[in-house]
Amino acid sequence: MENTVAQKLEALVKLQSIDSKIDEIKKLRGDLPDEVQDLEDEIEGYNTRLGRFNDELQTLEDGIKGSKTGIKESEKLIQKYNDQQKNVRNNREYDAITKEIELQELEIQIFEKRIKESGAGIESKKEDIEKIQALITERSEDLESKKKELEEILNDSKEEESKLLTEREKASKKIEDKLLKYYEKLRINLSNGLAVVTVRRGAAEGCNIVIPPQKIAEIKEKKKIVIDEHSGRILADVDMESMEVEKPKRTTRRKKSEA
Repeated sequence: MENTVAQKLEALVKLQSIDSKIDEIKKLRGDLPDEVQDLEDEIEGYNTRLGRFNDELQTLEDGIKGSKTGIKESEKLIQKYNDQQKNVRNNREYDAITKEIELQELEIQIFEKRIKESGAGIESKKEDIEKIQALITERSEDLESKKKELEEILNDSKEEESKLLTEREKASKKIEDKLLKYYEKLRINLSNGLAVVTVRRGAAEGCNIVIPPQKIAEIKEKKKIVIDEHSGRILADVDMESMEVEKPKRTTRRKKSEA
């Protein structure tokens, strides 16, 4: 059997009440969840950068090892060519070997230059690594502090929030999908989350926009879902006490006395 409009409005009011209580619990957390997430993202970024720096450092160190190996090989060749020079038969062979020796000496100079450059690069990279490790340590301490603070707040409200979420699930089942989707979308778009409101003193609660008397009468009848055309809020009820206006006292005029 389909629920009446009055029953649907009652279910919406119940759901709004539950959601408002959940909103209050979330307000207690403030920006802590976002701050924790931001710190986690920041630390992850630093760790990625640290990994890249360590890879670059390893590349520089491997380069130095390669250059040192190259120097040793060139020195062996120079020694070999020096020995060969002692047994040359003519000037052309001597000149050819001399050129090979000069070439290896040039190779050694290039390797030494690379070692020097890589050494400077290593010192710079180590400084970068030290700085970023200090940042990671600092942000990690901040993160632990924020997490602890958030955990304390969550523990204090965990039981109540769990109970409210269970109640919310039950309340949601009493509302048809189309109306529930409208309600949830409306809550997202409204800054205060009040999608279902009461008319107080002739105005919609939460936005204070005046509601025409004819529409107030429709709300009181509860024969259809009435929407505030300005804010989109569902107008569920009318606060009759706030609608009562003191009637003006009647005054009697005194007749003028006949002349």
